[in-house]
Amino acid sequence: MTCAACAARVERSLNKLAGVQATVNYATERARVRCPAGTDPRVLIEQVQRAGYAAQRVDDVRDASHGAEQAPVDDRVADLRRRLAVAAVIGVPLCDLSLAWSLFPELRFAGWQWVCLLLAAPVVGWCAWPFHRAALNGLRHGTASMDTLVSVGVLASSVWSLWVMVRGGPVEPGLGRGLSVLAGGDHDLYLDVAAGVTTFLLAGRYFEARAKRSAGAAMRALLALGAKDVEVLRDGGTVRIPVSELVIGDRFLVRPGEKVATDAVVEEGRSALDTSMVTGEPVPREVDEGDEVVGGTINAGGRLVLRATRVGADTQLARMTRLVEQAQDGKAAVQRLADRVAAVFVPAVLVLAAATVTGWLAAGRPAGAAITAAVAVLVVACPCALGLATPTAILVGTGRGAALGIFIKGPHVLESTRHVDTVVFDKTGTLTEGRMRLVQVQPVTGVPEDELLAMAGAVEHASEHPIAAAITAAAVERTGELAPVTGFESLPGLGARGSVGGRAVVLGRAEMLAEYGYTVPEVLQNERRQLEDRGVTVVLVGWDGVARGLLAVADEVRASGRAAVTALRRLGLRPILVTGDNARTTAAVAAEVGIDTVVAEALPEDKVEVVRRLQREGHSVAVVGDGINDAAALAAADLGMAIGRGTDAAIEAADIVLGREHLLVVADAVELARRTHRTIRWNLVWAFGYNVAALPLAMAGLVNPLIAGAAMALSSVFVVSHSLRLRQFCPSSPS
Repeated sequence: MTCAACAARVERSLNKLAGVQATVNYATERARVRCPAGTDPRVLIEQVQRAGYAAQRVDDVRDASHGAEQAPVDDRVADLRRRLAVAAVIGVPLCDLSLAWSLFPELRFAGWQWVCLLLAAPVVGWCAWPFHRAALNGLRHGTASMDTLVSVGVLASSVWSLWVMVRGGPVEPGLGRGLSVLAGGDHDLYLDVAAGVTTFLLAGRYFEARAKRSAGAAMRALLALGAKDVEVLRDGGTVRIPVSELVIGDRFLVRPGEKVATDAVVEEGRSALDTSMVTGEPVPREVDEGDEVVGGTINAGGRLVLRATRVGADTQLARMTRLVEQAQDGKAAVQRLADRVAAVFVPAVLVLAAATVTGWLAAGRPAGAAITAAVAVLVVACPCALGLATPTAILVGTGRGAALGIFIKGPHVLESTRHVDTVVFDKTGTLTEGRMRLVQVQPVTGVPEDELLAMAGAVEHASEHPIAAAITAAAVERTGELAPVTGFESLPGLGARGSVGGRAVVLGRAEMLAEYGYTVPEVLQNERRQLEDRGVTVVLVGWDGVARGLLAVADEVRASGRAAVTALRRLGLRPILVTGDNARTTAAVAAEVGIDTVVAEALPEDKVEVVRRLQREGHSVAVVGDGINDAAALAAADLGMAIGRGTDAAIEAADIVLGREHLLVVADAVELARRTHRTIRWNLVWAFGYNVAALPLAMAGLVNPLIAGAAMALSSVFVVSHSLRLRQFCPSSPS
């Protein structure tokens, strides 16, 4: 595809197929297609071919060779560079000679016009061939594109010049006389116009292609992060295999300086992992036995033996890559308006060019002057700027986000982020570290501590909640192997229950035990209140209708919590803490990070109601969370942000996934989204404004074709270059 009109044509062609919904992105040169189950991809490819283009499945290209997806782009840039070099070497001297012969007629010699033709021929022919080829391809399919305008303009200038040369009579260098050519023109040559316009447009397309390649650098960096092979431990030795052959449960070795092949858990060894390329976190993370590690990170320390927990498309790196691809291939609402304009732009410009010729001739102006003005109309128009305005900004913005550990799911998220004025935080795992630890075991008289902990650990072993993990880990460490649990049921926001050794065990908040008819001794109630006043989470444990003790679990507040809240306030956002934890613990955490508005003891449905109440009051709400109990609120919010190491349910429900656990990344995400949206807005203002101003000037003869060609080339380059500024985006908060 060579312009936005091409993308619109491919999209219309695909959408003609029954049950198909396609969006085609000019900047990424991809089509994202939703189609009925069982649709043969070859049917889609053939439909693209019928529209006059070629296509391949992205996965097929990647499978053929690592990095092959980029090869056609590199080949195109190299081809444009060769053609531009030839056009510059020949076209610039031709324009200089025309200027000299125009200003100093005594320098002319017999047959000087044929020297112009000799110099112009390779430029108009070979150098401009990409424009002519695309125009011919469109003609075969009954369509027109930006290349049609360029090809018609260049050929019109060349054919008119040949006509002047072969008909006999006086011949004058055309463009060398500047705008004065519009006063006459029937004896003027425009070979220098054809060569100059071709050179300018090739330069514009070359720099545009290079800029587009740079814009996608972050995506390519993500794809290149994964290791290609891995050293697996088998039969007492090691064997190196391709990463694609890894299966869950395989044990593999990672030496210092090597990449971690896939998501895994540390079985042996201790080291520090450089996670900067995956999460954007600059400080290496210390890992020990039992810690989870992410594929694509680099082992910066000692030798590690890991056990694979996720492979292939299920790894965090693969999921984050899909999020970036999804965002870059999508379309913002504002882009659809630009696409509709681009779809009718080229035919409209052809009509305007014909009207310009007709109008000038009807006004009694010379034919040469009419053709000059029409050529200027053809080459000054630029639908490319319209087509590139939004996707290039999204391409660069989402790529920069990925480098900072911010994964934006789609272009619509940028619009949502711009309007957000309230941020709702979950507590556990979001404002706090989420790595709970057991700090106190308090049984009632007659119940041993180990028995209380073993019963609670057996039930919580079936849960993935951070509090459950802390209780389970402490129970295993103290009592060894846990008894099996049957009839397990997780009650989000309240607790859990199950049968252990024939006893029905219930554990959770005091309200839950009361609901199930359990009595709580006064001594436990007093101890619970004292612990909660200190900001500690308390879990009551009971069986046989009576609370048998309590477990106190503490979770440290993230060191970045207060800085993140301050940064959000500076962006004009109001932070709120909504959690299922008790009021005393919640108040202690809120005071530490500087949040004034708190909603405690909120069940998942209560969190959703808080979000909807704020929305009814006219607020645009963002929710930041990480657990299953946050998924509903994340989905209900105008903008959902999930901590990258959170649960799959939270990540699926969110609009933005935060790869880092440093809370300042929340403010970074808002700031980046706003900056990207602002870039899109200015790109569109330029693209629309340029075309609205340039076309009437060209029709009036106030812009000659050479200047028109330069302006058209620069307009696309300006839009892409303006988008590339997002690569230098640095958050205002020093995260």
